[in-house]
Amino acid sequence: MHSWAQRLLAAATTAAVLLAAACAAASALDAFHAPSVHARAHVTKINRFHKKINGNDKVTLTFNVSANLESLFTWNTKQVFVFLTAEYENSKNSLNQVSLWDHIIPDKDHANLQLEVKSKYPLIDQGSSLRGKKIHLVLHWHIMPNAGAMIRDRMALSEFKLPDTYTS
Repeated sequence: MHSWAQRLLAAATTAAVLLAAACAAASALDAFHAPSVHARAHVTKINRFHKKINGNDKVTLTFNVSANLESLFTWNTKQVFVFLTAEYENSKNSLNQVSLWDHIIPDKDHANLQLEVKSKYPLIDQGSSLRGKKIHLVLHWHIMPNAGAMIRDRMALSEFKLPDTYTS
């Protein structure tokens, strides 16, 4: 006959193995999930475009974001972090990415976005190369699972051109 300590250890080991198997199954099933994201974003207003005292360009924007992110949620999804970036090229860098807005979506019920928002973070360029620049708006999302690796993806949405002169 086994002692109570041996029985407790056997039960704990069995529970740990079953939990590890469930986590592995959740991760494996997420690898085969192919979400279908539908999103749009466009700039409705350039609120302010000026040169800061230190010589850097600074832009604040208002834009519309509409996205249906329900397909990102599976039974293993804890939450989704979504953010909108402005991407552009200049003479120093082939790719500049500046985050304009972000949001945490806690569940599938809140995954259908219809927003008109002012940029949460300004678009600041190190230098004065934003005048007349073509800017691409890109939606990024990071799926945070209950178990397994975080999944990242992105979708190019639209582009706009900044004015050739500063505004205030």
